[in-house]
Amino acid sequence: MFFFLISCFSFILLSKSFSFKPYPPMITDWRLLSSWFWKGLSSFLVSWFQKGRLAISFHQVPKIMPLKKMNLGPSKPETVPEEKLSLLDLPELTLECILEKLSPTGLCSMAGVCSSLRDRCTSDHLWEKHMKQKWGKLIGDAAYREWQWHIVSNKRASLKNQTKQKGFFTSLYSLLPFSWIRPKIENNIEPRSSLPVDSIMACYVSLESGKFWFPAQVYNRENGHAGFMLSCYDAQLSYDSRTNTFRARYSNLGRRTVEENISWDRLRAPPTDTPSNVLHISDCLDALKPGDHIEIQWRRNKEFPFGWWYGVVGHLESCERNGNHCHCHYSDMMVLEFNQYPAGSQWRQTMINRKEHREVGNEADGFYGGIRKLYKEEEIAMWKSLWPARALD
Repeated sequence: MFFFLISCFSFILLSKSFSFKPYPPMITDWRLLSSWFWKGLSSFLVSWFQKGRLAISFHQVPKIMPLKKMNLGPSKPETVPEEKLSLLDLPELTLECILEKLSPTGLCSMAGVCSSLRDRCTSDHLWEKHMKQKWGKLIGDAAYREWQWHIVSNKRASLKNQTKQKGFFTSLYSLLPFSWIRPKIENNIEPRSSLPVDSIMACYVSLESGKFWFPAQVYNRENGHAGFMLSCYDAQLSYDSRTNTFRARYSNLGRRTVEENISWDRLRAPPTDTPSNVLHISDCLDALKPGDHIEIQWRRNKEFPFGWWYGVVGHLESCERNGNHCHCHYSDMMVLEFNQYPAGSQWRQTMINRKEHREVGNEADGFYGGIRKLYKEEEIAMWKSLWPARALD
């Protein structure tokens, strides 16, 4: 090995002595490599002599790049491929701000792009804002409970269908002689859901599509029928996105009455959790005084559900109707007035005992139930906006 190195060294010295002739092109390329070669060779010799051994590892030998691969001429600028940015390459906060600006339709479209955007676009915190903006005043606790029951019912139905399918495919599975068919059938048994059923987005979509019937209350039911003016009744509602109106189903004596084309301004979320066939427990009777605005339960007979009717607290006949000398609020008896009816009408006034109030009435005048006081100006203004153009008969 030592003699081989001496031979290489002698050959290089001899080649340098023939300098009177011009170098061929290939030799010129070799000269360009001479400095690099000497540097690598000197480094190798120093390492070899320091270690004092003849064994040479392959990785210690300097490697010479083939001349064809070396760019010895003028360098050409390389074309850098243009990078295409994806929406997912944006910073987290920027992407979140963009998604928050999207409409419900935009979020639904974006959710179909990829799985990553689907997870983002179906998250509850994005849909909570849209839910409050459109449905917040109409979807109350009763509707929320109905939605939870709707979810449970759907899950039970899905589980039942899945069990039936599994029973069918299990019997088919035992008859199949080829094992490579079985995994495909087992995969088809599993239900596939494109949207979490318990998400706010799922609730919003169900409301918009009209598939989810939810409980709410309707002012002046049955297209403003004179017998229901200034009243509000429980109903099951379904939304029609084409007309931006609602359908309502009312329960009466075991039959359902359906009303179409109900506008948003005739609807509200139930103000109490009291079912329509249950007497509301009044907690405001002792504080009521003349001039207070109230709602009171009323029904035609005990087979009908209660509706809420608007009225005001009036003065007793013995009262001078002077604010400084009025003592009506100290009396056990209280007058309720329904001024939408003319004076002398049987529906104009009624009296109740604030200390012992329960459901009172008869088959001729109907039955009065619980009372709730109206504290919010917006509730009072809503009733006044529904006031009939003329006094009712």
